[in-house]
Amino acid sequence: MRPNSLRSRLILIILPPLLLIALVAAVWQFRGTTIRAESIFDRGLLSAALAISRDVAVSDGDALSPATRRLVNDTSGGELFYHVYAPDGVFVTGYSTPPVLPQNAPAPLTEPFYYDGRYQGQDVRVLRFQDVTVVSGVAGIFNITVWQSADVRRSFVREVLSRSFGVIILLVLCVAVVVWFGVRLGLRPLLDLEQAIAKRTPSELEPIRRRVPAEAQGLVTTLNDLLNRVSRRISSKDEFISNAAHQLRNPVAGVLALAEAVQNAPNASAAKARSAELVDAAREASNLTNKLLSFERASGTDLLNSGTRLDLKALIAQVRETFSQQNTDRGVIVTMRLPDTPVMIRGDAVMLQEAVLNLMSNAVIHGGPELSEIAVTLTKTRGTAILTVQDDGMGIAPDKHVEAISRFSQAGGGPGSGLGLPIALRVMENHGGGLEILDNSQGACIRITLPLNEQPTH
Repeated sequence: MRPNSLRSRLILIILPPLLLIALVAAVWQFRGTTIRAESIFDRGLLSAALAISRDVAVSDGDALSPATRRLVNDTSGGELFYHVYAPDGVFVTGYSTPPVLPQNAPAPLTEPFYYDGRYQGQDVRVLRFQDVTVVSGVAGIFNITVWQSADVRRSFVREVLSRSFGVIILLVLCVAVVVWFGVRLGLRPLLDLEQAIAKRTPSELEPIRRRVPAEAQGLVTTLNDLLNRVSRRISSKDEFISNAAHQLRNPVAGVLALAEAVQNAPNASAAKARSAELVDAAREASNLTNKLLSFERASGTDLLNSGTRLDLKALIAQVRETFSQQNTDRGVIVTMRLPDTPVMIRGDAVMLQEAVLNLMSNAVIHGGPELSEIAVTLTKTRGTAILTVQDDGMGIAPDKHVEAISRFSQAGGGPGSGLGLPIALRVMENHGGGLEILDNSQGACIRITLPLNEQPTH
């Protein structure tokens, strides 16, 4: 049997306990059969003694009648020996020299007394029995001794046990055969499942919808979840390649055109001017590349379960410091309203920082020249952390909300890659949360939600 075979594993799992149970059953059967054999044969000795006592009284001490002999031999299961002597110790009938009565025998024998003895070199089972009767006019207590070879009951025990052990061994063998041949029948749905999995290709990752046993349903569900994640990941990669090719085409072309213009500049002054334009174009292309990479990294990743436990309150404070360093010349005031206690969530700190920073940077880029303040509010309610980023700029029209969170699109035009809000939305979804643009009378108001990961209180 192969060590990795399921058949072998099942047989190794099932047979040892079954053999142990069979061994216990065999021991129990042996003890029970031995006790029953002793009881049955002891009652046979008593029946024979009673029959002998009656026959001796009827025949006045003569030999047993043929009918009594047949009865005694039939009920005892083998040859039976007996001895009878009168109250005065005179031998009446039977075999001479019965097995010696042991020293621990009670005197007088008011009840039938059983003991093991020796007779002509053989082990025997003996019954000493006293009965009041009259033989040839002599009345009194007659001693009747009946014995039989111990081999008779041993043969009976062996015969019963051999049949019982044969049945036990047959049952064990039947179980082994059923396991050996039944495993293949039982695994047929899994073999069909294997064929269904083998048909899946990188371009064909549809969920498996075959009927499988209840024990394998969890495996199929997990596998379908994996196929779904792989499919989304492949689609995300394809989308990223398409987006990168589409979005980088114009910036790269512009950088190439400016580089040629620098190379063909008529003089040093013109070359310097065009070099500054080239640097701006390269910086814009680099920024777009970083945004594309961030959008790709935020796609198809489950961070709610795989992320680390962190304090969202401390993370937002770090984002504020980063934003202030990047926008020192804009004069935008950032106000923070944060709870007094930590706000614990589970996720990726770098991606969350980038998402929140994108929201604040979008306010600066698209808020217009009148933008002067960004208000960041963090609250907790019913197991959810709610972060609101609100500014006093131009705002987003209600009919432009969907367009604002779509990739490579902008609600009001202007500079930027059109990836700030889509990146933030992807990050929140991957953390089990969401992003929503709220209607606001002045400026833009964006609310994001994340599930809390608070420790249970005791």
